[in-house]
Amino acid sequence: MTQHCIFCSIMPPYLLKKYAESSDPQVRDRALATIEATERARAIRAALSQTLNLARVGPGVARTKVRRIFDCQGTSDLSRQLVMQENDQPPADVAVREAYDFAGITWDFYNTVFGRNSINDGGMTIVSSVHYSENGQGFDNALWNGQQMIYGDGGEQFGRMTQCLDVVGHELTHGITQFSAGLPYHNQSGALNESMSDVFGVVIRQWHDNQTDPATANWLVGDKLLLNGGALRSMKAPGTANPDDPQPAHMKDYVNLPDNPFGDSGGVHYNSGIPNHAFYLAATAIGKPSWQTAAKIWYITLTQRLKGETDFAKCANETISVARDFFDDATAKKVSQAWIDVGVITQAVGPVASLGMKAIKPSESGKKAAKGTAVAKKAALASTHKRKPAKMSVARH
Repeated sequence: MTQHCIFCSIMPPYLLKKYAESSDPQVRDRALATIEATERARAIRAALSQTLNLARVGPGVARTKVRRIFDCQGTSDLSRQLVMQENDQPPADVAVREAYDFAGITWDFYNTVFGRNSINDGGMTIVSSVHYSENGQGFDNALWNGQQMIYGDGGEQFGRMTQCLDVVGHELTHGITQFSAGLPYHNQSGALNESMSDVFGVVIRQWHDNQTDPATANWLVGDKLLLNGGALRSMKAPGTANPDDPQPAHMKDYVNLPDNPFGDSGGVHYNSGIPNHAFYLAATAIGKPSWQTAAKIWYITLTQRLKGETDFAKCANETISVARDFFDDATAKKVSQAWIDVGVITQAVGPVASLGMKAIKPSESGKKAAKGTAVAKKAALASTHKRKPAKMSVARH
């Protein structure tokens, strides 16, 4: 059955599975509660998937930012208490302020850079619920459920789920994918769905922080979200963000997993590392601030060129075509080389052939990035072997 991305969460299932097998009962119970909530939301998603993508607001709606923040107060009641609306004075609760501010920055980014009017491009109110907890066990996740944002507080292994702008941007971008390309959430189309969210989450943070040089910008997803150090993912060097990061950076390491919840719906959180790395290589080769050229190519591809079931090769060809159509051949060649360097493009056909690129071989910058990734992976592995198990502590909120 086709799985539309109505429920999409930031936390990769391999991390939750690891903690669900912990000998520490507090860590184990919290992870199991998060997994339980995740699977229940997937069931709700399946019921909603036939109707939510049909919800559109007509053209001409005023471009007005509208945010509403609810406090679950440690329950699973998403509308338990409305605590902040547009232009309200910020409360003392840092999670409320972060959810409000980062949703606003995300709205501003899409409106300023792409002219988009909220998540559905029709003035949709951005609703967020903070302090969500599952059966009193907490919730180590942030997610877009097809209608709104939901944030847990973290605590055992993770910090507040509202604390990272790129995480908020990542999840809200799942909503944009829902209302545009509708990429089914499995196999390569699901990995692209995840990758698009990583791309724009990171670019939103770079835009906000004015990181204008892609070569020195921060390419981590969920930087410092893990309390023991590290991030959730790295676009610069997939597989190195934390000691348990299994992401590949090249098609030769593509992870084949079952298309079910136990297999991460065909490895969507694993294999997204490949298109993630392609974007990083394209952005650094182009050299301009990521949001000025590379992100515009990816945004047009997402909202105008992709629709429904697709794969990495289709996405690659469309980004190359967009780069040529909206920019120039030189930019298109740099985008082409990025997809070549991650092993997605292996033949001089389609838009690559039209650019006169007959030699399909890795670039020197691609080789350098691959070498750097390999070194970082070895260092992370060595660090894991030397690390002593840390005593778990209960975080209080």
